Amino acid sequence: MQGTVDGFTYGLVTPVAAFLMAALGAALGLRCTTRSLHATRSCRVGWLALGSLSIGSGVWTMHFVAMTGFTVQEAPISYDKLLTLAGLAVAVVMIGIGIFIVGYRGATRMALITGGTITGLGIASMHYLGMAGMRMAARFAYDMPLVVLSVLIAGCAATGALWAAVTLRGALSGLGASVLMAVAVTGMHYTGMAALDVHLHLPPTLPSDLSAVLPGDRPAEMIGPMLVGPGCFLLLAAVVLLFDPGAVTGEPGRGPRPRDHRDHPVPQARRRPRNDPHARDRRPRSSAREGAGRARYR
Repeated sequence: MQGTVDGFTYGLVTPVAAFLMAALGAALGLRCTTRSLHATRSCRVGWLALGSLSIGSGVWTMHFVAMTGFTVQEAPISYDKLLTLAGLAVAVVMIGIGIFIVGYRGATRMALITGGTITGLGIASMHYLGMAGMRMAARFAYDMPLVVLSVLIAGCAATGALWAAVTLRGALSGLGASVLMAVAVTGMHYTGMAALDVHLHLPPTLPSDLSAVLPGDRPAEMIGPMLVGPGCFLLLAAVVLLFDPGAVTGEPGRGPRPRDHRDHPVPQARRRPRNDPHARDRRPRSSAREGAGRARYR
């Protein structure tokens, strides 16, 4: 029996909320990546690790928020908590590998292609691992061309976002890179969901207690506790960037520089020809007095 799938049970609420979560995680993570390029070698690891946690948490949160709007009309859905958390770990690790490559190699073509590809594969792996954690009395089937398209969307958009983060400067460029990364995540997610077919094999009648049919936790029961960890990561990144003086522009923090005489050079007197008869009369008074004093005591 073919299940009736609805990915927008609550209308545009879940897609918009999911996109905003992905954009928030990407904004914090890409800013940390940009900031790492101006940090010392000892601090670079910390910035890149924080960026990996931020993007991975944002991606996973986006997926879970979007899945709360996914329902099958004929069957209830629950989730395996272990596989769901494994998706978060896979996202953080693979996105971290891609970010570290770009953070240490810079904006070279090979580093961007390699880092963007690994980051995109991390996003796609998180999605399909999360789908594998769904528990319902049904069998899933995927349309492979759409699956490949979803992976390509994630890889290409992630590469573009990393390029923008490490090459462009300013708040607008950072915002554009964050939106591009959010487009990668949400585009991959809903393309992958469009590739899903649900084939039901339910008993004739459902018991009143759904746990007798489906083991695991319901989305409403999981969403609160499961979002605590990623939310803490995002809050930590936001606080660190808030107190960093170069958080907006991506430049290293600099305090007020002391005034130096080299900043305002003293204008030199215009040179005059030696044979100018008025040159001696136009000398500064201090120089004339010094000359007079030397002549007096000699």
